[in-house]
Amino acid sequence: MTACAIEPEAAPDDEAPRAGCTITADGAYAARLALDGDSFFPERWTLDGPEPYAVPLPGNQPEEPGTEVQPMGDGRVLIRRRSEGRHVFSLLYPTGPGTGEVPIGAVECPEESTALRLLPPAPGGERAYALAVGLRASTLWLVAGGAFGPERVAEIPGRCSGGAWLDRAGRMLALDREAGGRTKAVVVDLERRGEVSPLLQIADGSDDRLLLADPDSGLLLIRSDAPSPGEERLGWGVLGSTLPVRFPECLRVPDCAVTPFAIQPGRVLMPESCAVALRVDGPTGGWLGLWRPDRRQVHHLPAPEGWLTGAGLWTRDGVLRLPYATAEVPCGVAPVTVPWGEAEPQDPLRAGTAVPAAEERSAPAESAEPVVARPVPLREAPLGRLVTK
Repeated sequence: MTACAIEPEAAPDDEAPRAGCTITADGAYAARLALDGDSFFPERWTLDGPEPYAVPLPGNQPEEPGTEVQPMGDGRVLIRRRSEGRHVFSLLYPTGPGTGEVPIGAVECPEESTALRLLPPAPGGERAYALAVGLRASTLWLVAGGAFGPERVAEIPGRCSGGAWLDRAGRMLALDREAGGRTKAVVVDLERRGEVSPLLQIADGSDDRLLLADPDSGLLLIRSDAPSPGEERLGWGVLGSTLPVRFPECLRVPDCAVTPFAIQPGRVLMPESCAVALRVDGPTGGWLGLWRPDRRQVHHLPAPEGWLTGAGLWTRDGVLRLPYATAEVPCGVAPVTVPWGEAEPQDPLRAGTAVPAAEERSAPAESAEPVVARPVPLREAPLGRLVTK
């Protein structure tokens, strides 16, 4: 299963939490801040059993709206609380009628200009990472799973956002880094003391962000203004491929924001056939979009009532599972079977605008024929070892 990733920009600490949840990389557990009247409390969902069920994990007092929670692979829930310039981390677990809590340390962020947030759950579920973003640099922290509490992993020049894992080992982390007035995705190698290398470089003057990645197929979902300066477009590429980034017209929904949140896993040699779940937000509300790179259209469907917006996971056989909560069903998962059909699959080579890397840009972005020499945007990334291992 491939779980959802957090939104590219995290909410400020004093902002109320979104009506969503975070799911482990294997899809076994989820966690969220639930609401009881006017009070927030952590809640863990178990998703890998015959029926989903929720376990409330309230503390001695209600949680602040800016509190973050994240499920771990063993069923415990990591919680981040803000306290006088410190971010305090604990692991929560059920103890019969109560909640057990294991303090694991804190990260000092005395400067008001520094924001800290949890990154998407790491593969394996044994570790958790957080990103502290200052005015000129960002610091990556291992906040759970280390030997002695929170550990500083790397300091990255520039302001970073986003966060996506590129492999199943939890070694390669992609971040979007703002530096020199432009935002480009970079790779942080956790086995090389946080070594940073470029990942996306579609054009010299473009902003290129990585929204979502599937480690099995290498499918990448990208947002960039390279094909249309002044307008950010949603596109796709393949890690280690020789094909250009494509920006399908069907992913342009007028007056709407389209955000991918889950990719179908397990399709190792067929990235074009991976199903992608999209959250579509428009003036009249939000709904669900379902798309594959080898198809010419997006299937637009209503989201289930009470959907924990932006959360979901795919099974390997192509069923999308969306967690939801209503007054009648406080913990539910709605399965969505995608009506793809098999007629006339789309040629991925012509699935929208192809934009090659900056140094190969000899043809207009709207050219019908892709540039094949070096069309992937992963220009100088050290990802050959990801492909071969």
